Amino acid sequence: MRRRRDVLLGGTVVVAAAGRLSAPAIAQGIKELKMATSWPAGPNGLQISAERLARSITALSDGRLKITVYPDGSLVHAFEVFDAVSAGVVDMCHSAESYVQSKAPALNFFDAVPYGLTADELSAWINYGGGQALWDEIDAQFNIKPLMACNPGVQMGGWFTKEVSTLQDLEGLRYRMPELGAEVLRRMGAIVVTVPGAEIVGAFKSGAIDGSEWIGPWMDMDLGLHKVADYYYYPGFHQPGENFMLGVNKSLWDGLTSTDRAVIEAAAQAEVTRSLSQFNAENVKALRQLRNDQRIKIVKFNDVLVKELGRVSKEVLADIATKDTQIRKVYEGYMDFLAGVMDWGELSETGYRNMRRLALS
Repeated sequence: MRRRRDVLLGGTVVVAAAGRLSAPAIAQGIKELKMATSWPAGPNGLQISAERLARSITALSDGRLKITVYPDGSLVHAFEVFDAVSAGVVDMCHSAESYVQSKAPALNFFDAVPYGLTADELSAWINYGGGQALWDEIDAQFNIKPLMACNPGVQMGGWFTKEVSTLQDLEGLRYRMPELGAEVLRRMGAIVVTVPGAEIVGAFKSGAIDGSEWIGPWMDMDLGLHKVADYYYYPGFHQPGENFMLGVNKSLWDGLTSTDRAVIEAAAQAEVTRSLSQFNAENVKALRQLRNDQRIKIVKFNDVLVKELGRVSKEVLADIATKDTQIRKVYEGYMDFLAGVMDWGELSETGYRNMRRLALS
């Protein structure tokens, strides 16, 4: 576990400052809590969701839990927020477990895995399929209590400066993507680059990357990705429904009253629903704008590429499941639920969508 001073903006903040931030301020029964996010400041969907969640917790607690939200770089860097919560430097984080998958590869299954669960399916597994207990067990090792907090739904394949129409086009392609999708691409010959969201546009402009995934039309346009690349591919194989987590320092969590814990849980669960609704609504509007831009080419990945991505994805998931018994337990629980929900989904969601397309075409 990293020391507190090492996770505040790369260790540049003095020890005295770390000491002042090491515990929530308490005055007249009010807990003043700090939430660090992995998202850029500004009116983007993920930061909006984090700030809305903070307001909801404060309102539902009648002001007992007052949360200040710090975007990427204002207190802690994007990839350091997990460590900051673990060390007690900040009280909460709003981030992605895939950013710290090197600490425990099983965390990927509570974020998103290639060809895995969609947003609704992932919520079902975590809430009622045994996922939360497995997640709690893993994050407790890092002194963190995890909760679902935001989900943008199915993500796009990403933006590219050139066509990606064959398997050979992936050879040497410099592509920004987090794990585990990154490992799939590595095995297929791509060069994977990892940078925070705020740095993607700059990486395109400098030529450091040829392609990048982010979220979907709304968030991608917010970053300006449509201004630096012409080809927009769909769908994303890597994150079919990414769960962005609320991580709470477990020592703090354990010290809260049952009422305050219930408030945080209820607010986080509500934000999952609200965020998915907002992303879907905003993506409709953003996609229309992209379709009206004659420069942008919206392209579906071809079937040969999709099948090969699927084959390699199965290998990657099976390989990480062999690392230790903890990962194996999570993998088996996840894959068993995936098989069942795919069976049900073919009859329900997929069946209805196919019927609707036929009826309305």
